[in-house]
Amino acid sequence: MSLTETDPPAPSQEYRFPCEQCGADYRFAPEEGKLICDHCGHSEEVDMSPPASGGIRELDFRRAIEAQLPEQDIEETRVSTCPNCAAQVAFDSATHAAECPFCATPVVTDTGTHRHIKPRGLLPFALDETAARKAMTDWLGRLWFAPNGVQEYARKGRRMQGIYVPYWTFDADTKSSYRGERGTEYHETKTVMRDGKKHNVTVTKVRWQAVTGRVARFFDDVLVLASRSLPKRYTDALEPWDLSALEPYKPEYLAGFRAEGYTVELEDGYAEARAHMDRVILRDVKFDIGGDRQRVHDVDTTVRDVTFKHILLPVWLAAYKYRGETYRFVVNGRTGRVQGERPYSPVKIAIAILVVALIAGGVGYLIATSEGANGF
Repeated sequence: MSLTETDPPAPSQEYRFPCEQCGADYRFAPEEGKLICDHCGHSEEVDMSPPASGGIRELDFRRAIEAQLPEQDIEETRVSTCPNCAAQVAFDSATHAAECPFCATPVVTDTGTHRHIKPRGLLPFALDETAARKAMTDWLGRLWFAPNGVQEYARKGRRMQGIYVPYWTFDADTKSSYRGERGTEYHETKTVMRDGKKHNVTVTKVRWQAVTGRVARFFDDVLVLASRSLPKRYTDALEPWDLSALEPYKPEYLAGFRAEGYTVELEDGYAEARAHMDRVILRDVKFDIGGDRQRVHDVDTTVRDVTFKHILLPVWLAAYKYRGETYRFVVNGRTGRVQGERPYSPVKIAIAILVVALIAGGVGYLIATSEGANGF
């Protein structure tokens, strides 16, 4: 029943920037917004000024699907797809074999290159590892039936990995026409027989009226996870993300962290975004129909001016093993929101059940004794 640290799933690339004084690696320090050398203490400012083009430029979705994006929006890396977990793993030019950082499966790299859409923006880490570990520790402390080893894991402050996780965002202008029915409730009083007596009851009925109409909505930054290496239910639970604070992509923000390449392709990401848009449009249609109840028979949506961005969002990740199973924690690198897997302690659960049974038995005995004393 041991608890051991496991290497958290690491993404495809790690960015390094040598210190100009000693040659050791800089890391980006979220608390100071600088590159800092842990070896000699030298620091360097990160240029946070917006690009001359002004802000983060959206890319045309149709041109991307037709492989017509400008070359400056594309990058090439040598990658291999893990045969076990399908992660996209990138290696430098001198490496020809390695383990998959997500599942430790031996991988032999290919000899070609893989073209990817470059990240356009990112949210820099705002929490350092100490703050992320405290958030995780507080979260673990609220797990009543977790094994003691889990609490020990938190107290010892095991290493966490800072990872930039890939996402797509989509913008689109939509116009929808619909057919449906508006229901207006009204009430009637009727007499019914109950227990041999007449009773007046109020019955709710609905009067339906056919309606047609149009709704329009502009969608801005519909967010879609572009990774399959972390459970989506956990990354979804880390929301909301303040996308208005996105910074133009600069590799310096990634110093000391890792960045995962996307494995959900652009078209698949857009399909998920469209499903989200359709749900919102249906809600708009029902609101537009009005009345007390709504029936929607048909919605015809025209989508124009679809644009997208590839962005990176910051996540702190820790992993541990308990009874041979791997469990992971993820922490929002901006807000400290925590999600994760957890084992339950059979011993603690059994003790809790026993305590409840003893209390219930004791209460029952006292009641029985009291009744006996009163002569019942």
